[in-house]
Amino acid sequence: MGLILLSGGEAVLAERAIADFIANHPEAEVNSLDASEIEVGAITDALSPSLFGGNRIVVLKELQDLDSDCADELLEYIEQPEDDVDVLLWHKGGVKGKALLDKIKKTKPTIIECETIKKDGDKADFVRQEFKRLNRKVSTDAVQALIDALGSDLRELNSAISQLSSDVVAGKMIDVEDIDKYQNGRVETSGFDVADAAMERKQGEALIALRNALDTGTDPVMIISALASNLRAVGKVSGVSRGVRSFDVAGELGMAPWQIDKARRTLAHWTPDSLTRAVIAVAQADADIKGAAADPIHALERAIIVMTS
Repeated sequence: MGLILLSGGEAVLAERAIADFIANHPEAEVNSLDASEIEVGAITDALSPSLFGGNRIVVLKELQDLDSDCADELLEYIEQPEDDVDVLLWHKGGVKGKALLDKIKKTKPTIIECETIKKDGDKADFVRQEFKRLNRKVSTDAVQALIDALGSDLRELNSAISQLSSDVVAGKMIDVEDIDKYQNGRVETSGFDVADAAMERKQGEALIALRNALDTGTDPVMIISALASNLRAVGKVSGVSRGVRSFDVAGELGMAPWQIDKARRTLAHWTPDSLTRAVIAVAQADADIKGAAADPIHALERAIIVMTS
């Protein structure tokens, strides 16, 4: 039995790690606590020996929110742990609660990295691994298509992978056509649909996609994030010679090869001046959406019109 530290803010990875650990110990009694909600004594109670004996698992989430008294309680237990208890601690990262985290790390717990997945290349690895976990094969183009559609939300990606693996006939490689069918079955439009149309300078399509996305609940922040992400990708590849293979510069640019290929295709729609105007417009829209203007929808529309003009 031991101490396991889940480090990072990617909820999908942390929750899966916890669920997998519990599933691998079906005989254990499980007690889950939220550090932001508990009072002094709750940790001691959870870690106290059971009247019925047997192995136990105590999960403590939101470790960064644990108050000082409860932190002392936890550290006191860690100094003299019970043999029949596994303790899983989830800290989402950042400076909050770092002093406690450093003390815990000195005890050399088993660490499971759950860092937020931001780069599309890492998301592509995640998608491939998830399909592999479900014993499904997926084409490279299908991985890209799925990330383009849902890449801003790992939970949505995970849900889509599960649904596709269930819906697509067993034994068939999941391809772009399957992704398209899945997308057509979803009512909502994602921020990446808006961004893709805008990056191709298709003003009408981009504005329609924007309205559809907003009408079906897509957060304006996610839309502006998708626009900024696509612009950054195009900006990165703009200084790379066309003769250089995408695979050779993937590490340097921090992008997957397929991302570089996509950005290069998109670059054909842009000049240095139009790209500069687009970056300024999106930066202004980002500030507007985050509080500098009363109407975030108007800010998004204005940015898209500038980008596609």
